[in-house]
Amino acid sequence: MKEIRFPENLRSLRKSADMTQRHLAAVLDVDQRTISAWEKGVCEPSFAMLSKLCEIFGETFDDILT
Repeated sequence: MKEIRFPENLRSLRKSADMTQRHLAAVLDVDQRTISAWEKGVCEPSFAMLSKLCEIFGETFDDILT
């Protein structure tokens, strides 16, 4: 079973795209604190938000999660 590495992957993808947490939050219409919580592993995005993240970064669910 693959380890879930979503927090690290999200941070890496966001930084590679030269996006701040604030910018990504604006694109997703969420609070910047939500992005921070996802990157810290405090909580996880809904399936709908995960789908939007995959679209934004051109990744598959498998790639963004593991």
